[in-house]
Amino acid sequence: MKTLRQYIQEAGEKGVAIGHFNISNLEMLHGIFNAAKKLNLPVIIGTAEGERDFIGTKQAAALVKSIREEYDYPIFINGDHTHSFESAKECIDAGYDSFIIDGSAISFEDNIQLTKQCVEYARGVNPEIIVEGEIGFIGGSSKVLDELPEGVNITEEFLTKPDEAKRFILETGVDMLAPAVGNIHGMLKSGKEPALNIKVVKNLREAIGNTPMVLHGASGNTKEDIQAAIKAGMNEVHVSTEIRVAFRKALEDELKAKPDEVAPYKYMDNDILAVEKLVEEKLRIFNFI
Repeated sequence: MKTLRQYIQEAGEKGVAIGHFNISNLEMLHGIFNAAKKLNLPVIIGTAEGERDFIGTKQAAALVKSIREEYDYPIFINGDHTHSFESAKECIDAGYDSFIIDGSAISFEDNIQLTKQCVEYARGVNPEIIVEGEIGFIGGSSKVLDELPEGVNITEEFLTKPDEAKRFILETGVDMLAPAVGNIHGMLKSGKEPALNIKVVKNLREAIGNTPMVLHGASGNTKEDIQAAIKAGMNEVHVSTEIRVAFRKALEDELKAKPDEVAPYKYMDNDILAVEKLVEEKLRIFNFI
């Protein structure tokens, strides 16, 4: 089986993007895997710090690894949004395939130092692990919002700048970059997600060459916007909030329909189907199928 690094490189060569989807439980994992397997596409499972606290960092890694080995399938696990060296170290030591060290809320210089520290440790433990860095604050939580996340500004002057991106990659040694290009974490209740700045994506791609880029916060963005971003240079796309919303709605419907049922596996089957349906839709968008 090819490595995650190889799949990401191939995605760039093909002009498509690998789908990255966050989980909080086993049902979400099954729904994502079922969709990927149906389309025969590689997929990345993400667990952010809160999700790792809930599932268990080592346990999440073991779950994904067990599916990969049983089905001989390209399913990988990413430590999404680690905010400290200790959090990144936990993912590295647990055998994650990749992780993102997110220093976007601290100063640019401090972000470089923190990211460099994580890269150096990762290389010493597992040279194959993919390290992703982030420049540009896009919010810190995947939830439904009334307005833009606090501290987020999507006007061009606040988005990731090509010269900073180039310097950041050179000084830290990261394998991938998560920039701010008008994307936000979470979804707006209005349903009117801000448009992605495709011009910024193109400028970044020109500045950093073949270094893969990751589009975070893609929940709620239109098909047209996401595909334009992929064509402009995004190699991986993250979705989390939409999965949480789909899962919760399906669970609420099932509990109403089966008020006397107490066996979770009898009232959570539609939750898996809801996640599978959403992920299949997203994977088709990311792969232009």
